[in-house]
Order: sequence, then C-alpha cells, then structure tokens
Amino acid sequence: MKRIGIIAKQNKLEAVTITGRLVEWLQPRGIEVYIEEGILRAIRSDLMSPFLNAVKKEEIPSHAEMIIVLGGDGTLLSVARLVGSHSVPILGVNLGGLGFLTEITLEELYRVLERVIQGDFVTDERVVFNAAVIRHEERLAEFIVLNDAVINKGALARIIDLETTINGEYLTTFKSDGLIISTPTGSTAYNLSAGGPIVHPSLHCIIITPICPHTLTNRPIMVPDDVEVRAILKSRQQEVHLTLDGQQGFILEFGDVVEVKKAEKKILLIKSPYRHYFEVLREKLKWGER
Repeated sequence: MKRIGIIAKQNKLEAVTITGRLVEWLQPRGIEVYIEEGILRAIRSDLMSPFLNAVKKEEIPSHAEMIIVLGGDGTLLSVARLVGSHSVPILGVNLGGLGFLTEITLEELYRVLERVIQGDFVTDERVVFNAAVIRHEERLAEFIVLNDAVINKGALARIIDLETTINGEYLTTFKSDGLIISTPTGSTAYNLSAGGPIVHPSLHCIIITPICPHTLTNRPIMVPDDVEVRAILKSRQQEVHLTLDGQQGFILEFGDVVEVKKAEKKILLIKSPYRHYFEVLREKLKWGER
C-alpha cells in the first residue's frame, strides 16, 4: 500500500495534531499521503515534501488506496458518503465519544498501520442504502445511507401517517412520531434507542422501526435487503423531515414518497485485529451487563 488518504475532523485540535504525526510516521515508509487543503495549512510546515499532497476532500477517495478517518462515528459516516462508488477501505480511529464504528483506538493505531501497509488486514463489508424522495413521480433528491433514513415529525406536529409498502405490496400505515429504516450497521444507532433489534452487520436485511407508534401491535420488522421499501406521507399540514445518517435533511410534503433500497456498492471498514464485534458491543454499549 503506497497511497493513503487522511480525513480529520477539522474543528478538533487533537485530530489535526495527530494528522501531522501520521504524516511524519508515513513519509519515511515511502507512503504518499493525501490530506485536505485546510488541514495542510494547520500542520507543521517542516512536514512538507513531495510525498504530501493537499487536495479537496471529495477528491481523496479517487487518489488513495485506503482512508484513515480521525474523529468519531459522525466523521466516518460523512466519509462513507464521500467514498461512494470507490472501493476504498476505511480505517476509523476514535478520538472521543462512543466510537462504535471508529473502533481503532489511538493507542493501537500505529501497530495496526504497520500491518495494514503490509497488506495484513481484514475488512468488514457494510451494506449501504440508496434513499430517494419522489414527488409527483419526480425524483427530487437521492442520498447514500450507511446507518439510517429517518422520517420524523417536527417539534409541534402531531402523529403522522406513513403508508408503507414492500416491493409494492402494502405492509401497514404507521401512525407514529416517525419511522426509522435502518441498515444492520445502523441497528445500534437510533434504531436501538427506539426499541429496534441489534443486528449483526453481516446479515442481509432492512430494519423498519416505528418511532413511538400509537398502537401496541406496531413492532419493528426485518425484511430481506433485496426489496424496495417505500413510505408515503399521508398527513397534511404537518412539519415532517427526512434525515439521513443524522447529517443530511429534506423537508417532506403530503404525498411524498421516501424510497429505500440496497445500493450496489458496499463500504469497506478495516477491522481491528485486537477485538471482535461482540467485544465492541459489550465495551461500547455495555450490552449484557448486569
């Protein structure tokens, strides 16, 4: 591996500092490094060399064989959208917060990197969704989703009605505060808080979880990930939002269709060689503790 990209949370001083240290560590090993232009201005000038390249953030995936993400899960989610159709593995380094997706710790970063640049690493393939908003049969917006697509009412809105279909077949009309359509990766995010199941990321499914449903019988449901899920907003005069991975948003209107289906490409996350999924589940979420 000879070309590595680094994407850091720019408003976090620690992330910028570690970027400089990483560049210093990678250059003697003959690794060509690609970083954001804004980060380049913030790191030490004595690190400048022909091996260091400053490019726009969105250009990094097309140059790099791997991307190191310095930050938290939110930073990694934004990079997952950026990677898109590029099959570039992501090494997530947690610099604070929960860090369920960014499972590599700062203490083990350089040990892991030594192995990675020699090709000694394993990746987790994570399913991503394509989410679209359709209004009057016109596709207004499309998004890439690693965690979830969430339809929810505004602060002052009442319960909303969401007519939901699977491959065109009627499922139900949820009367609730909203609806979460989640990937297995996103099952430990908002889905978990709303009472949805924890799903191992290797499973092939779509998780549909209503938010505060106004009936005891509307429980979360899992369907195969080769289907198309559609939720149609049937409530008028309501403030309703579609939120993607907690980072992108779209205001919905009566009759709008939110379409969610599996994307062709997957996101590759480099696994820590020092822990497994269930260990992370116990450590980060305290699952199974008494």
